Amino acid sequence: MRVLIVEDEIRLAEALQQILKEQKYMTDVVHTGTDGLDYGLSDIYDVIILDVMLPGIDGFTIAKSLREQKIQTPIIMLTARDSTNDKVAGLDCGADDYMTKPFVPEELLARIRALTRRQGEVQLNEAAYGDISLNLSTGDLSCGAKSIHLNYKESEILKLLMAHTGNAISKEDLIVRVWGYDSDATDNNVEAYVSFLRRKLNFLGSKVQITALRKVGYRLEMEE
Repeated sequence: MRVLIVEDEIRLAEALQQILKEQKYMTDVVHTGTDGLDYGLSDIYDVIILDVMLPGIDGFTIAKSLREQKIQTPIIMLTARDSTNDKVAGLDCGADDYMTKPFVPEELLARIRALTRRQGEVQLNEAAYGDISLNLSTGDLSCGAKSIHLNYKESEILKLLMAHTGNAISKEDLIVRVWGYDSDATDNNVEAYVSFLRRKLNFLGSKVQITALRKVGYRLEMEE
């Protein structure tokens, strides 16, 4: 799962990032409202943790703008404001939940899990295409009686390809979604992991192929 943290208090942002990393969540952190809106519009996140008082653009405006642009990512407003009017304003702008500072980490994690369950994130434990199936919890890839473990990036790349069968995904999209918005990863990184996946598919004896489309990207196809 990938989470965007939009928080101008540096120490709090770092603490949030650490809490989420301990749960194996991937995180991106920004400290201004302008960056928060830009990152949110990328539509690559499973959850956005959004402060209200931010330099540039406030959290209420960000939430409203994201919803106007049809971005449906669950939003948790995290702020020191605890009045009923502020909570109502946040929810009316499109937020899904509202927490006040200081907060208990366990409660925040529970709310994230609750929001992703509503989105179907936790209910899907397996993805399948052709003769292969991928266990999204363990990263185990199976074909018939054989199976092999995928590392995190291999699993994420294959999951994205499975979710877009029939369509190609560009290298740029894969970099943003798997490595992160501010990653230094390049096309070479994507090519290397696609090569790893091809070897593992070959090991399994699968008829599924990862096809490269020149100047377009990659997509899954079944061997004739």
